[in-house]
Amino acid sequence: MAAELTAHELIAKHRPTLDQALEAIRTRAYWSPHPEHPKAYGENGSLDAAAGKAAFDALLGNRLDLGQAGTDDWVGGEVSPYGIELGVEYPHANIDELLPAMRSGMRAWRDAGAEMRAVVCVEILKRISDRTHEFAHAVMHTSGQAFMMAFQAGGPHAQDRGLEAVAYAYVEQVRTPDAAEWTKPQGKRDPLALNKQFTPVPRGIAMVIGCNTFPTWNGYPGLFASLATGNAVLVKPHPRAVLPLALTVQVARQVLAEAGFDPNLVALAAERPGEGIAKTLATRPEIRVIDYTGSTVFGDWLEANARQAQVYTEKAGVNTVIVDSTDNYKGMLSNLAFSLSLYSGQMCTTPQNLLIPRDGIRTEEGPRTFDEVVADLARSVDGLLGDDARANALLGAIVNPDVKARLEAAAGLGEVALASREIANPEFPDAVVRTPVIVKLDGAKPDDEAAYMSECFGPVSFAVAVDSAADAVELLRRTVREKGAMTVGAYTTDEEVEQAVQEACLEEAAQLSLNLTGGVYVNQTAAFSDFHGSGGNPAANSALTDGAFVANRFRVVEVRREA
Repeated sequence: MAAELTAHELIAKHRPTLDQALEAIRTRAYWSPHPEHPKAYGENGSLDAAAGKAAFDALLGNRLDLGQAGTDDWVGGEVSPYGIELGVEYPHANIDELLPAMRSGMRAWRDAGAEMRAVVCVEILKRISDRTHEFAHAVMHTSGQAFMMAFQAGGPHAQDRGLEAVAYAYVEQVRTPDAAEWTKPQGKRDPLALNKQFTPVPRGIAMVIGCNTFPTWNGYPGLFASLATGNAVLVKPHPRAVLPLALTVQVARQVLAEAGFDPNLVALAAERPGEGIAKTLATRPEIRVIDYTGSTVFGDWLEANARQAQVYTEKAGVNTVIVDSTDNYKGMLSNLAFSLSLYSGQMCTTPQNLLIPRDGIRTEEGPRTFDEVVADLARSVDGLLGDDARANALLGAIVNPDVKARLEAAAGLGEVALASREIANPEFPDAVVRTPVIVKLDGAKPDDEAAYMSECFGPVSFAVAVDSAADAVELLRRTVREKGAMTVGAYTTDEEVEQAVQEACLEEAAQLSLNLTGGVYVNQTAAFSDFHGSGGNPAANSALTDGAFVANRFRVVEVRREA
């Protein structure tokens, strides 16, 4: 296969970016090569806003032919949470034909080496970045995110996470040298001498099982970690969110072919309605790595049953914020209100349980009772979402009927401190848009425990009255240990309480944010610096991204020869 993109060209073009990524993961300082502002696009081959929207519109109602092996049918049926029928059709694969075709290109991909694989991956990400406006509409109309969030989280932030995985993959693969000369003295006799070669070899075919809410942000780390370590990657999107990952597969296949590799190294596994192919694929002997984001039930099933594969899961958790005291009461309320509202709480990092002492908290404005804190937070959320245009831009749309049902049922779990209300979206009248609900519960009542000790995914939060800060820390510890947590937050001016919260999070392996009152929120993390999840509690068995996330996607095979 003649390469349009040579190794020399790709390394010259992308090695500087890879080196900057390597430096960023070493220092944990802020860095991103992917612009966050929509107006930054439109030059040097990237699509501006109008061109990106036109490209997205051109996809609707059409067939997305990826040219991959084993296509036996065409499937589709996505309906946007904003009410639009996408009408895009995708190839349905005969798995018995597709998987062997994917394996056939792996030898050349393995032999290309870590650096070449890395720069090919960076080229894929660069081309996706150039189409960020197009991808943003695809993410918006499959996840229900508002446009600006779909643009940033589904575009540059997802691309950052992909590049971060490439950087970690490169580090782990070059940790062992390609070759070594080994000599062992034997006294008066000739020394023993060997020439040794060390080759990172992939495990096999990796599968990414995509999620509905963040198809690119949650999908790219596993996809690029596996591809960069030499594996072929089968992308199995969520049936409601196929388009963003199908476009990703399209770009990856184009770049692989231009670089002289088999495009079937990356393929799509779209499914018919109700087909449920994830279970079938997950136990195929060819599938050796699985990345999954979604429910605990299926994540647990994968961990128990996909025994032939390395399984990386991000499941459900119960995220907690302890509110003990603050020296910036308005800042705390504003920060929490935004965290609870963003994308209608449909983030795995959104706070659910707010643990507040029943006797109240200390603030720079004087003491506040439990009821006052909850009422003030409710007013802060109301103020943030009081203007419908701003509310639509923050909330997006409810992603599926299950979230809406949980939201409606939550009002019956306790005293409602903030009722959810319906908001009309003039641009998309069929969108289901709801503001968050806040329900008061009592940590001392066994009847309330079933509610606050279960994840209620969506715009639902519980203000839980506890006896003291120490009681809050103990409940936090138990929650993380039994249910897991992707994030923990705490507000306190008491050094002993801060230390107790920190110790609980260190012991239970939960990522902690303290006293956030400005423009950084507990449910947001920055690639190259923050870890998403820890892999140390039941919410996830891996972290995005660290060395452990990539190192077991390949093994090092040694060949020894006498010198």
